[in-house]
Amino acid sequence: MASLALAPIAIAVHYVAHPGGFVDFVLAAAALIPLAWLIGDATEQAAHHTGPGIGGFLNATFGNAPELIIALFAVADGLFEVVRGSLTGSVIGNLLLVLGFSLLFGGRGELDRRSALVSLGLVGFATLLFLMPAVPAFTADDPEARPWLSIGPAVVLLVVYVITTYRSLRRHRQLHTDSEAGDASWSLALSLVVLAVATVATAIIAEILVGSIETFAEKTHLSDFFVAAVIIAIVGNAAEHGGAVVVAARGRIKLAAEIALASSAQVAVFLIPAVALLAWAIEPLALSFRPVEIGVLAGSTVLTTLLIGDGKSSRLKGLVLIGAYVVAAAAFFAAGDR
Repeated sequence: MASLALAPIAIAVHYVAHPGGFVDFVLAAAALIPLAWLIGDATEQAAHHTGPGIGGFLNATFGNAPELIIALFAVADGLFEVVRGSLTGSVIGNLLLVLGFSLLFGGRGELDRRSALVSLGLVGFATLLFLMPAVPAFTADDPEARPWLSIGPAVVLLVVYVITTYRSLRRHRQLHTDSEAGDASWSLALSLVVLAVATVATAIIAEILVGSIETFAEKTHLSDFFVAAVIIAIVGNAAEHGGAVVVAARGRIKLAAEIALASSAQVAVFLIPAVALLAWAIEPLALSFRPVEIGVLAGSTVLTTLLIGDGKSSRLKGLVLIGAYVVAAAAFFAAGDR
């Protein structure tokens, strides 16, 4: 819990000391990780009081809060490549990095093959829909020229999310309950207060983070796109990343894989279209993903399906997925900014 002090420290340093973009980025990124954990804990505690349906909705919605807030602040600052990069990086990070470490720590075991294939199918379906706004932008001078092409895919994905997610979220929630065992230790009122405070703090930290991306990228000689697709994507998913690996290390490999794959699907069919539609209240955002993003998304989905399609886990499969993530990160590094 001491790490939660990073949030007020980051805010105080930014507004009082004015240290510059590099220090701001490092402190804000570090502060987001315990905040993401706190949001995850608060939604889990609230879900004990609300039942599996509402609990699952809270888990999915507020579990993605850090990424959503970061994305909307980046839209407001006109950092569209950062928005798209952080979102695709989140999907890929869950598919390859989180699932990979979960299999590595969990070792041999049985996976829920049906649930895994459903999640991978949703990611694959989303990737195909992303081609509609992305392909016209491959050769366009201005990738933001036709944001209206993103509305149709976004609406379709949200409809699919609403239709297919209730059962899987309820099941996901039950798995969490079984893994943690016992009743809620927080009251519903306390859970909601903590959730509200943590979300507000996340918004402030996210604004600092987004405002310092370009300076941090310049100081480290990295592209804004790489910083978003790799560093910010990992930070924004800290709760899912840590939670899945810890659960896997405790021997619950089926639950760990469920967390990683369900999180990936939620970003693809819920978070990305939600950002695209909410962005119209600020500035229209085109889901004009670059060829490298579409290619890595498709490749990650196919590779993961081939590896875990048999419903079996192993450390070797985990190493392959982690290696694939390293290759994906290298591709993002080589691609640079558009």
